[in-house]
Amino acid sequence: MPLKLIESTMINNVISPEYDEDGRVLRRVRSFVRRQGRLTSRQQQALDNMWPKMGLDYQPELSDMEAIFGREAPVVLEIGFGMGASLVTMASQNPEKNFFGIEVHVPGVGACLASAEEENLSNLRVMCHDAIEVLNNMIPNQSLDMVQLFFPDPWHKVRHNKRRIVQPEFAQLIRNKLKTGGAFHMATDWQPYAEHMLEVMSEAKGYSNLSENDDYVPRPDSRPVTKFEMRGQRLGHGVWDLIFERVE
Repeated sequence: MPLKLIESTMINNVISPEYDEDGRVLRRVRSFVRRQGRLTSRQQQALDNMWPKMGLDYQPELSDMEAIFGREAPVVLEIGFGMGASLVTMASQNPEKNFFGIEVHVPGVGACLASAEEENLSNLRVMCHDAIEVLNNMIPNQSLDMVQLFFPDPWHKVRHNKRRIVQPEFAQLIRNKLKTGGAFHMATDWQPYAEHMLEVMSEAKGYSNLSENDDYVPRPDSRPVTKFEMRGQRLGHGVWDLIFERVE
């Protein structure tokens, strides 16, 4: 598929309209804002070269993870991978696992594919779409070994808190997609959001907090430290990791 057609299709398909019984478009509160941004030549080339190999188009039907990756292996899903630095690092360091990344911003998808091409990865697939719709319509129940949500938009203003992706309904959606014993790993550098995540997840049924103190866990080695995070550490910013395991 030509580059411009790939890019246009990705942008237009990020958000699927939802309709009521009378055919009117429904407005759903979303956790992200569409920011198209400009593609660099590196990102454009990666989309052109790698999308046919690693890119997945949104389809409102359940997917077969084994068929997508061409093998049976544990599946790690990352929601909102940004520019893909940590996702590519994890996929490179864990060739025995399959990694599936969802990101709504095309430049980030392009950057991720460029890095994946440089690392010659075969265990990574990416999608440019609303993660909620992907989870609801494409991911089979009990098919994921890990779900990762690193540094989502905290929506600082109180009137915007409803846009935070971590809500009770989202916690149960993730739980449905995890295998028993699978884990939901979150990280944020905004303490009020960390407290919000902890409250939501502590009240969610079917989870066990893997923290010894029922709060936060030390950053596991499995989550790479990004340049953004290192900059925050130099400025004295904290980072909070939470890991909850599906127990039933």
